[in-house]
Amino acid sequence: MASATTLKSSPTKTYKTFIKNQCNSTTYPSDCYKSLSSYASTIKTDPLNLCNTSLYVTLKAARSYYVSISSLTKQKGLSRIDKSIVKDCVDELGDCVDELTQSLNAMKNLGGSYEEIQFQMSNIKTWVSASITDEDTCTDGFVGRKVNSNVKKQITKCIKSLTRMTSNSLALINSLNNF
Repeated sequence: MASATTLKSSPTKTYKTFIKNQCNSTTYPSDCYKSLSSYASTIKTDPLNLCNTSLYVTLKAARSYYVSISSLTKQKGLSRIDKSIVKDCVDELGDCVDELTQSLNAMKNLGGSYEEIQFQMSNIKTWVSASITDEDTCTDGFVGRKVNSNVKKQITKCIKSLTRMTSNSLALINSLNNF
């Protein structure tokens, strides 16, 4: 007879295995699993819950990075170019937050006819893709310019992490078969 502990941990193990298997289809599987495994009891084995959670986690990170990068404008000793690059990046991250918010809201409210769901999924994919473009645009300001190394390092670290999360979300959304 199985112990109570074994019975309790079995669903969680099943949920985490599901997440791991789904994350294997992403560009950054270990990042995917790391960011989503703590939500196993919410996700269960539902691909739609997985996508919603992935978008939620990505949006939460985008908001956090937006605040973090915004705070760089208060850093002492920044040149006009540094401030301009930070401001442009903050603007791009603001767009990113908006697009991820639209994606998450649309994903949560999927419904209607097959054609309506296909249209909604197309919009979701477009917004998530646009978010990746905005993230990339954020670091474009560094090209060919001498930028404060601390500013560049902080922005690059945030954007790299966010781009990986957003890319993983898009991969999970693209892998939905029933939509």
